[in-house]
Amino acid sequence: MKLYNLKDHHEEVNFTYAIKLGLGKKQGLFFPKTLPKFNTKKLEELTEMDFITRSANILSYFISDEISLNDLTKNVKNAFSFKPPFLHIVEKNIACLELFHGPTLAFKDFGARFMANMLSYWNNKDDEMTILTATSGDTGAAVAHAFYCMDNIRVVILFPKGKISTLQEKIILYIRKNIHTIAIDGSFDDCQSLVKQAFNDKKLRNKIGLNSANSINISRLLAQICYYFEAFALIPNNQRNNIIISVPCGNFGNLTAGLLAKAMGLPIKSFIAATNANDTIPRYLHNGIWKPNKTISTISNAMDISQPNNWPRVEELFSTQKWNLKSLGYGSVSDQETESTLKKLYHIGYISEPHAAIAYRLLKKKLHPKDFGLFLGTAHPAKFQKTIEKILNIKLKRPNSLEKRAHLPNFSYHMKPNFLKLKDFLFTL
Repeated sequence: MKLYNLKDHHEEVNFTYAIKLGLGKKQGLFFPKTLPKFNTKKLEELTEMDFITRSANILSYFISDEISLNDLTKNVKNAFSFKPPFLHIVEKNIACLELFHGPTLAFKDFGARFMANMLSYWNNKDDEMTILTATSGDTGAAVAHAFYCMDNIRVVILFPKGKISTLQEKIILYIRKNIHTIAIDGSFDDCQSLVKQAFNDKKLRNKIGLNSANSINISRLLAQICYYFEAFALIPNNQRNNIIISVPCGNFGNLTAGLLAKAMGLPIKSFIAATNANDTIPRYLHNGIWKPNKTISTISNAMDISQPNNWPRVEELFSTQKWNLKSLGYGSVSDQETESTLKKLYHIGYISEPHAAIAYRLLKKKLHPKDFGLFLGTAHPAKFQKTIEKILNIKLKRPNSLEKRAHLPNFSYHMKPNFLKLKDFLFTL
């Protein structure tokens, strides 16, 4: 499989190189030069497979010239070694695709664990690598668990101090050994800016073998394509022709993966890009003006991003597929509206969390009677325990994986958003 750099189309690499490099020249994102196209017969074949077999089959179309199907299946099985995506019917024609049943209770487990398995498969044991990644909530935990105790790979996770939930922090911060966490005084965009500066520093990049496990790494996106096909397989035959999917969006990697699945032949009628008050993309789609505002904190903190990294991939996909960008649904939801939606979902028998609630609200608003709507459940409600309990006036039971970590100590470092200080830290690891 060949991928090209969105900022320098002359730079083409294979998947193995792209996953190790993370970003191309000029911090360009890698993008598939060609996409596999599945006809109706192939879709029927894929639908009959189990999740692991189907996922390996789909991924083989991208990387079969670099790994055997047998080895790929083993790696996929290791990566997705938890409960597969689950369809929870919320209303007659609306369901939540629950993606939070992995070890860190978030959809990021799919991409992070696939990336870790593939890097372990291809990485030369004599080559040291440093994974530097920013998190707005869930990525950090997924990456930390995926790469924990992995030989010759160090992980440094930056997160905005005080701007992710307490339990999100707990899942990240109790891990040590090859995992290092830094609380940054600032927003997620400040953390992301530090990562970009690190990638711009050629000496640093070469010295520590710099890579990133954010969704800028193409491996994360390819893994996420798989659960869109699983969702299609779970939907009854008579409801597969008019599927609308509402995706809670922060860095827009999840939406990119869904759009890639559609480009490959999955018959999705349309997507909705659902954001909170950090509404750069909805405003851009409305008036064509790119004007990110200062990031503000919300109760849907994983979406507190004003400059989403993956948006260039979305635009490239619409361009190469000759789709009209105006066909992409969009909307933003305030905290007050999010709270009222959480209450509505609870009233009809479903306990959600803020990110999924935003996706549900916009889906409900735009869904036609003959459509079947999916909204993505990206994190377990218990990760936002204090918020949910306060809004719904209930007591949530924590899953065991959260309960055993709730009182563990915090091992993170603390730093101003200063690149020189981060650089010194990385050099001394």
